Amino acid sequence: MLTLLPILQGANIEEKIKEAPDNSYEIGVFIGSMLPFVVLVIIAYVIYRYNKNKLNKD
Repeated sequence: MLTLLPILQGANIEEKIKEAPDNSYEIGVFIGSMLPFVVLVIIAYVIYRYNKNKLNKD
């Protein structure tokens, strides 16, 4: 999965970092690029826990 991230994100992030005015911009670009993946993992975990608890109650 981690090997696919640079391929999926492309060179746009590299260009943004090169044109960054300071280091805080680089941190923002990194967080903004990782945020969708983190949100999807959290949603998947919540669905997993919900279904696991639902099966245990029956």
